[in-house]
Amino acid sequence: MLTPAQRDSWELRGYFVVPRFAPSLLCDAMLARAIEIARLAAGGNPPGRALVTAEAKPNPTARNPEERVSKIFRLHRDGVFNEFCTAPRVLDLIEGILNVDIDCFLSQFIFKNQGAMGQPWHQDSFYFPFSKAPQVGLWLSVTRATLDNGCLHVLPGSHREPVHAHVPDRRPQANYGYLEIVDHDMSASMPVLMERGDLLVFHSHLMHRSLDNLSNGIRAAMVWHYTPAGTIDRSAEKFGRAAIVNDFMPVRRTGRGA
Repeated sequence: MLTPAQRDSWELRGYFVVPRFAPSLLCDAMLARAIEIARLAAGGNPPGRALVTAEAKPNPTARNPEERVSKIFRLHRDGVFNEFCTAPRVLDLIEGILNVDIDCFLSQFIFKNQGAMGQPWHQDSFYFPFSKAPQVGLWLSVTRATLDNGCLHVLPGSHREPVHAHVPDRRPQANYGYLEIVDHDMSASMPVLMERGDLLVFHSHLMHRSLDNLSNGIRAAMVWHYTPAGTIDRSAEKFGRAAIVNDFMPVRRTGRGA
């Protein structure tokens, strides 16, 4: 299911990029739907299970509701986002890594508007206290991701690390749920520059961050997370409450257990 180069990169680095995975029209449709949801939520009518979170740092240039939004969670049952995350060629990538039946449990559209703060160094597995591991993330670049607009930075090979301690983001006006790793040398990190429609596939232990958006435009992305079927979410045990952003949805069943 994976090419030899993708397999090697996954095993050695903890990620790989599939260039031009999604066409521009699909990126347009995702951005348009995310904007529609943000505006519906601003009017008190968020659709379905969508959960909209505001950018903590005020945006003085904002004129529309979506320009004040940080992320929209729980979109993997919604229209174009559902069609993408359940598409056979997407699931073939995930199955090529996990080699078991699959659930999609988390999704988020990231607006990252002009002036928005980046997210500090973290491992997604810290947020996923699950009975099975690893999880696989898909990060679709809905717009270009550049150094100026706050592309992702990754630490290749860090997927072999255990889950490190995370502390609350120490910056004023940090966004909801932002935590950071402070006990690890990140000097070997590298940026992941992406064109519109490129897809980053990454291990849940991979250390990654993003920087602030210093450009005059948006750096939009859509992210889905997958886990082996039958995974038990133990967020309440670890954090004292259930993870409100998680929503487990079966996406592939072939009869193979974990």
